Amino acid sequence: MRRGTRTGRCAALLTAAVAVSLAAAGCTAGPAAKEDRRAPEPERSHSAAPAAGPVLAVKVDNVPAARPQTGLEDADVVYAEPVEAGLSRLMAIYAGKLPESVGPVRSARESDLELLGQFDRPVLAFSGAQSKLLPLIDKAPLRAEPPGEDSDAYVRAQDRQAPHNLYLRPGKLLGKPSGSAALTTGFTYGKAPAGGRAQSSHTVRYPSARFTFTWSGTRDRWLVSMDGAPARTADGGRLAPATVVVQHVTVRESAFRDFRGSNSPYVESVGSGRAEVLRDGRVYDATWKRGAADDGTAFTTEGGRPLNFAEGQVWVVFTGGS
Repeated sequence: MRRGTRTGRCAALLTAAVAVSLAAAGCTAGPAAKEDRRAPEPERSHSAAPAAGPVLAVKVDNVPAARPQTGLEDADVVYAEPVEAGLSRLMAIYAGKLPESVGPVRSARESDLELLGQFDRPVLAFSGAQSKLLPLIDKAPLRAEPPGEDSDAYVRAQDRQAPHNLYLRPGKLLGKPSGSAALTTGFTYGKAPAGGRAQSSHTVRYPSARFTFTWSGTRDRWLVSMDGAPARTADGGRLAPATVVVQHVTVRESAFRDFRGSNSPYVESVGSGRAEVLRDGRVYDATWKRGAADDGTAFTTEGGRPLNFAEGQVWVVFTGGS
C-alpha cells in the first residue's frame, strides 16, 4: 500500500534517537560488485516475467563531500542527472540485490517522477523535497519513503557533516529484492551489435561536474571517474559498470527553485533522441525512444534493431542536446 502521506513530514530532520553512528547501525558498505562473466542471453528483456515486488529507487548525493558513496556498486541501474548550479545527482535502482546501506541520501526532483513512471509502483527513498513538489510526489504512482519520526530505515553517520550523512537501510523498507523482472526499463541484454568504434575513454560534462568512463580490458568494465577523480566504493574499490549510456535529452527549467533561488532543471525522459552506448570497449551510436511515462526506453541501432547492453550494471547519464 502506498504511504504518500509520509512526504508531509519529509522535510523534518531526523530525531536525535536515530543520529547514531553508521557502524553501530550496521550501515556499512556492501562488498565490491562481483563481475558476471556468464555468456549473455541474446536480446533478453528484464520485463519478460512477472515481477515479485517493487524496485527500490534511492536518490544519492554526488557532490565531492558525499564521496565515496555507499551501495552504488550493488545497483542494477544508476541514473546521473543535472541539478541546480550545474551539479549532478544520482538515482540508484535496486532489483537483484538490496545492499546493507545506501547513501548519502538526498532530495527528490520533479523529473524523477517522470523517470520512475516506467516501473510498477516503485519505492522511492529520498531525504526531502521542495514543499510545493510534495503534493506531486503524493499523487505519483509510487511509494514515497522519506525519513520521519516513525521510520528506523534511516540513520545519520557521525563521521560526516550534514546534509551529506543520511543513509538508508534498504532492508527496513523491503523484505527482499524484487528480482530483475521488475526492471521494466525496456533495456535488452545480449550479444553486441556489429560495428561501433573502439574507444578507451568517454567524458560527459555538466557546467560544474563531469563523468569520465575509461575501459578496463582486464575487468571488462568501464571505470568511473567523477570531477577528475576515480569514483570509489566505500571499501576502496572502483565503480565499474558493464554498460554506459549517454542519453541526450531536453533539459529545461522546472516550476521549482531551491532555497538559493536557483531553478531546478527538468530532464525530459519521455520522447526520443540520440544516444551513445558504451560496451566492450566500443561506442555505438543509438536512437532512444520512450512514448509515455509508463513505458520503458528502447535503444536501437542505426539500422533500427534493439541495441543490446552487456550483462551487468548500467549507468545512464542524461545530458542536454537531444
